[in-house]
Amino acid sequence: MNAARLSQAAPRASGGRAGSSWFVESPPAEPAEGSAAFSRLYRAFLAARAALGLALIAAQLIVALLSTPPAGSTQALSASYAAAAVLLWLFPQLRRGVTPRSLASIRSLHWWTAIGIDLVLFGVLHALDRSGVNYGALFVMPVLMAAVLSPRLLALATAAMATLALLGAAGWALLSGEDVGLKTTQAGLVGSGLFAVSLLAGELSARLAREERAARGSLALARQQELLNRLVIDEMQEGVLVVDRRGRIRAMNPAARVLLGAASGELSWQLRGRADWQPIVQALERTYAGGVGGAGAELDVDLPLDSGPSRSLRLRLRFTRQREGSEELCVMFVEDNRELLARTRQEKLAAMGRVSAGIAHEIRNPLAAIAQANALIAEDVAGMRAEDLTRMVASNVQRLKRLVDDVTEVAPGVQPDTQVLDVSELVHETCVDWIVVNGVESGAQGRFQLKVAEEGLHALFDPEHLRRVLVNLLDNALRHAVDGEGTIRVTLAREGETVSLVVRSAGPPVAPEVERLLFEPFFSTRSRGSGLGLYICRELCERHGARIDFRRASDGAANEFCVRLSTPPDA
Repeated sequence: MNAARLSQAAPRASGGRAGSSWFVESPPAEPAEGSAAFSRLYRAFLAARAALGLALIAAQLIVALLSTPPAGSTQALSASYAAAAVLLWLFPQLRRGVTPRSLASIRSLHWWTAIGIDLVLFGVLHALDRSGVNYGALFVMPVLMAAVLSPRLLALATAAMATLALLGAAGWALLSGEDVGLKTTQAGLVGSGLFAVSLLAGELSARLAREERAARGSLALARQQELLNRLVIDEMQEGVLVVDRRGRIRAMNPAARVLLGAASGELSWQLRGRADWQPIVQALERTYAGGVGGAGAELDVDLPLDSGPSRSLRLRLRFTRQREGSEELCVMFVEDNRELLARTRQEKLAAMGRVSAGIAHEIRNPLAAIAQANALIAEDVAGMRAEDLTRMVASNVQRLKRLVDDVTEVAPGVQPDTQVLDVSELVHETCVDWIVVNGVESGAQGRFQLKVAEEGLHALFDPEHLRRVLVNLLDNALRHAVDGEGTIRVTLAREGETVSLVVRSAGPPVAPEVERLLFEPFFSTRSRGSGLGLYICRELCERHGARIDFRRASDGAANEFCVRLSTPPDA
C-alpha cells in the first residue's frame, strides 16, 4: 500500500459524514494507524535491502570461486552497502525521524539514506563491472521503494534516475572502447521495465491504501453499531436470549437473567444444566421439531425458579436462516405474563380515565344547575315536608360533586406540581385538622396516635396532593379500625433515601381476593363508596415519584398502608 498517500489522505477522510443515519458520523482518520502502516512497510523494505546486501556479497564470492574474481573496488562497495543496510535495519535509532513527509522530498537526508544511496551505488557497480554481471536488476529495489513510500512524481523521477544511471554506464563503456550495443539495448529495456514497475507499484499501493481506509472506516462503524446494539439490548425490559440447537445460551441480556433467575457472575449457561429451566428446553425442542423456520412461535411456559415461586413467561421464538457453513440459532424473547397483564390493564385504565374525565366535565355544569335550583326550592319550602327532600337532593349532589372532583383529579395529562415539602409540618397539621373534623380522640390514651421521628423531614410532593392522600388513608382507617386505644396510628420516619409515611389501622386482616383489588378504580366494599379513594392515592403517588403499598403489620394485629416519598438530592 502507498503509506505516504495513506497518511496524506487521512485528514481529508476525517471530514465526511455517513449518510445512513443522523447520529452515526463517519469515523475520523486515525493518524496513529497510518503511521504504524508506514513504519511496517519501511521496516520491511529495510529488511529487504539488508537481504539484498548480503545476497550481493554472496554473489561476489560465488563469482570469485567460479570465474574471474571481481575488482577490489566492487567488493569494497558491496561490503560497504551490505554493512550499511544491515545496520540501518538492526538499529532503530539510525532511522529516527523518518516519516512519509521526509521521504516525499529529494532534498531529505532520509530519502538519500534509503533510496538515493542505492541509485548511486548500483550505478557505480554497473559502470565498474567488467565480469559480465548484470547489476541493472538491482535498481528494482530503490524504484519499488520509491513507488510505495514516496509521491508518484518522485517515484517516476527515481525510475528516471535509475534509467539514466544505466545509460551512463553504457556511455562509460563507449569511452572505454567496448562494444556498447548490447549494454545500450539492455539499459533501454531495463529502464522501460523500471518505469512500468514504478507505475504499477504506485497504482497498486494507492488502491491498497484506499481499501485499507475504507476497511478501517467500516470496522469503526461496525464497532460503533455493535456498541449501540448492545446498549439497546441491555436496556430492554424484555428478556433476549440467543440459543443454539444444543441448548447452550450464546448471549443473554440483564432482563433475561432476572426473568430466568440466572446468576449475574456466570459466564456461560446451558439450558439443560438446570432442572428449573426444563420447560424452556421442552418448548425449544418442540419448536425445532415443528420446523417453523424463521417464522418462529409464541407460547407460554411456567418456570419453577429455584430462587423463588414459579413464574409464568411468554416466549417468542425466532430463528436465523441457516446458510451454508453457518449454524442455526434461536433468538428467544422472554416476557413476564404479569407485566403483560399489568401493561394491558394500565392501557385500559388510561383509556377509561380519558373517557371518565370527559364525562365528568360534561356532568359538572348540569350538577351545578341542579344544586342551584335545589337551593332555591329549599328557600320556598322551608318548614314544610318537602324540606327533607331538598336536603336529600343536596346530599346526593355533594356526593356526585366529590365523585366528579375525584375523577378530574386523576385525569391523564394533568402535570404534577412537585416541590420540596416540610413533610413533618404538613403531616402534623393535616392530622390535627382531621381529628377535629372527625371528632377522634388523640394522645397517649386516645384512639388516634401520631409519631413523627424527627422535625424538618423534607420530601418531593405537591402539598395539596399529599394532604389528599393522607386524608383518604385516615378516612379508610377510621372506617375499618376497631375501637380501642391507639387503633389508628400515623408514623413518619426516614428510611434510607426515602421518607416513610405509615397509616396503621388495627383490625382483622384483609381477605386475599380483596387485597388484590384494593387499588383498582371503582372497587369498594361499601355500598355507597365510590371506590376511587385508594386508586387516587396510588395515582397521585406515582405522579410525584412516590410509592404506596399495603401490608399486614409485623405483629399481625393491624393493616398498614406505607407511602415512601422521594427526597430531594441535598436532603
